[in-house]
Amino acid sequence: MSNMIIVHATIPIRSECREKALEMARQMTEATQSEAGCISYDFYVGLSDPNTLMLFQEWESMEALMGHFQTEHMDEFLKELPQVVSGDVTTRRYAVQSVDEESEETRDPPPTIH
Repeated sequence: MSNMIIVHATIPIRSECREKALEMARQMTEATQSEAGCISYDFYVGLSDPNTLMLFQEWESMEALMGHFQTEHMDEFLKELPQVVSGDVTTRRYAVQSVDEESEETRDPPPTIH
């Protein structure tokens, strides 16, 4: 079994800095997606509040995520972030364990949630 790491962050942004924040998010996404161990990395805009960005990332391992924190683009992003945020950034990290296919077949499928 292996652990995949999922990180979810919510970033409230100042409306007058929205375009800058979106450009920062685009640059960060492009730079990060090519990192070793990155499965997915993207920002999303909240439907109920367009001045909230949500970041969803998946990493092959904790080591890959720790490597991400050492990158130059991460340093740049964190330096510029205080200029565009309007409140507290919340971050949650999850370690997800995969199960082998044999044991998965014996379980009921999860319900579909809409």
